[in-house]
Amino acid sequence: MKYSILLLSLGAALTQPAFAADPIFAGPAQTHAQLILHTPPAADSDITKAELAELHRIQSTRTSAEEAQAKADDVEESLYIYKTVLGEKFDPAALPLTTAFGKRVKHDEGINANPAKQTFKRIRPYNLDKSLKAICKTKTIDDSYPSGHATAGYLAALTLVEMVPEQRDAILARADAYAHNRLVCGVHYPSDIAASKLLAYTTHAVMETNPQYQAELAAAKVELRRQLNLPAAE
Repeated sequence: MKYSILLLSLGAALTQPAFAADPIFAGPAQTHAQLILHTPPAADSDITKAELAELHRIQSTRTSAEEAQAKADDVEESLYIYKTVLGEKFDPAALPLTTAFGKRVKHDEGINANPAKQTFKRIRPYNLDKSLKAICKTKTIDDSYPSGHATAGYLAALTLVEMVPEQRDAILARADAYAHNRLVCGVHYPSDIAASKLLAYTTHAVMETNPQYQAELAAAKVELRRQLNLPAAE
């Protein structure tokens, strides 16, 4: 009975109209990205020069396997980047509630990261240093800080940790690796990644206070744990 009620709750939420610019669980007026994030280093600063040197080091040492994983991560921003942790049963076809919930969490990544991107307008490293060879999708717009991919990855990780706490360490390790792959791609600076992690944790903390998030989380958690053959959470 309780599970059925949760299913109905989530179903009702998913039928409500949502506009692209509207937050679902947490919005920029709550997370204040422009206030909580440091101003990124200037393009001609010693810090940026050091970060570019680190990207050159990564570029010169990255293996073909690392490049392949970074390229794969470049095109995947959903909960399912964690299939490497949760296994083959972590399949979107078998998890409609979890998949829908994950998309709604992902939606709020852009809502909260984009105001900071537009405020700070940090030039992408490969546009600043033309000798860098990015291996993933590139842009001409100056929006490097914070990284949307890294923010989305950490948000997904924090959501999954609540659902499968038994895999907490492995999920968080994969989140760090996913974020690091933005450096392997050559499309972000290390400080972009640090800012993304802070923003993701802040956004997740706000989400935690939202009753709708809690209701959808509960429904997805039941579904996911059943699919993974894990005992019901208390």
